[in-house]
Amino acid sequence: MDTKTRTLLICGALAGPLFTLAWFLEGLPRATYDPTRHPISSLSLGEFGWTQVANFIVTGILTLVLAHGLRKALPSQGRATWVPTLITIVGIGFLGSGFFATDPLSGYPRGTPPLLLPPTLIGALHVFFAAFIFGLPLACFVMVRFFNDEGERNPALYSKLTAVAFIMVYLLAMAGFLQVPGLVNYAGLLQRISVIIGLAWMTFLPIYLLKHPSAAQATGRN
Repeated sequence: MDTKTRTLLICGALAGPLFTLAWFLEGLPRATYDPTRHPISSLSLGEFGWTQVANFIVTGILTLVLAHGLRKALPSQGRATWVPTLITIVGIGFLGSGFFATDPLSGYPRGTPPLLLPPTLIGALHVFFAAFIFGLPLACFVMVRFFNDEGERNPALYSKLTAVAFIMVYLLAMAGFLQVPGLVNYAGLLQRISVIIGLAWMTFLPIYLLKHPSAAQATGRN
């Protein structure tokens, strides 16, 4: 693996940890913001909303860098070629989420309705780009086959569990944001759990390829 590819993978591996650290710190000083109830995107609203906007954009750029690194590290033929494309979609989703701010949700900022209906155009675009995050579990499913071809059963199992857990928990969070009783007060927590699950795998993948640089080439020859 050449130096450029290694650098791309290392930079891409930072996307998830930096995104998580940023939203955690941003929510601490906001008196009316409840991370167990309110979505990460709501941090884009208010006086210091620019910090989360920047977080989305930086994460999007790093995710695109990761996609480029994966395109170089993974085989140029076979099912694994889908993974860089799917990660690119995730990166575009982060960028779009930054450029288009979410509508007020679940009473944040204070004085706003639980759910703004109909949504604004900007808010609808935010939801549209936020849905691109589902490229992540799809990439996990693709890599399950890749790891199985390599005889790497544990990474394959980890990828499968990540995809299933992410989808299930994320959908529960979305139900909470839609004000489904019993989930409203935990929607923010559920969203954070799902995002951490997904981004942890997105950090794992480049680290695995850095430690096993010959794996992609071997699979590419099969």
